[in-house]
Amino acid sequence: DKTAEITGFTKEEALTKPLVSTFIVPKLRRSVHEILDNALRGRGTSNYELEFRTKSQEIRYLLVNATTRRDAENNIVGVVGVAQDVTEAAQHDRAVAAMANELRQLVDTANAPIFGIDVHGNVNEWNDKTAEITGFTKEEALTKPLVSTFIVPKLRRSVHEILDNALRGRGTSNYELEFRTKSQEIRYLLVNATTRRDAENNIVGVVGVAQDVTEAAQHDRAVAAMANELRQLVDTANAPIFGIDVHGNVNEWNDKTAEIT
Repeated sequence: DKTAEITGFTKEEALTKPLVSTFIVPKLRRSVHEILDNALRGRGTSNYELEFRTKSQEIRYLLVNATTRRDAENNIVGVVGVAQDVTEAAQHDRAVAAMANELRQLVDTANAPIFGIDVHGNVNEWNDKTAEITGFTKEEALTKPLVSTFIVPKLRRSVHEILDNALRGRGTSNYELEFRTKSQEIRYLLVNATTRRDAENNIVGVVGVAQDVTEAAQHDRAVAAMANELRQLVDTANAPIFGIDVHGNVNEWNDKTAEIT
């Protein structure tokens, strides 16, 4: 009765029909044939997930134990399947898997560099944009220690501290990171380092979502270098240079002015 209720086919409609071609979805027919053939040879199968097609063309997911059926003389006469309807759980699992796949695609194809480490500091996340910016493919980066492989020496200690903090549940926002590329160039990334947790809320790593600010950083450094050079030129000029603010107070007084006065 329960099989009839789940599938929508009455016993009269189902009896004598070929099970596989009538009730099993096409993609599973070969594997179900194999399971039934095994059971007809005396080898049962436990916990096989079967997609059963109902009379209304819906799919029901059944977790099936296929057991050899024997007569009084122990001859094999067929197969009996004892099943559990796991449709809701299976649909939920597929929805979660679809969402996870969608999120994976979003991470991989995001227009921002996204990378991550496990609790040991080894890379376990490296999206397409990170690969593009650094020149290292995902395959080259995965399992490598992030800090010693990709971070310039002068920042390794501070980056270690940031990652350690995130591994203790304390994230960091807008930290400027100098990433060393495969061609030994430097890329400046503005990074948010966030704690990564599993389903039980255990800390399992850190994920960094970044913005490539290389051009802006290089411009800022060029401006700072120019300002420093101008300051040196003013200070060491062979002419007296002095200045005042809007209140008439001295705010510029170079070496030559000092020498003369």
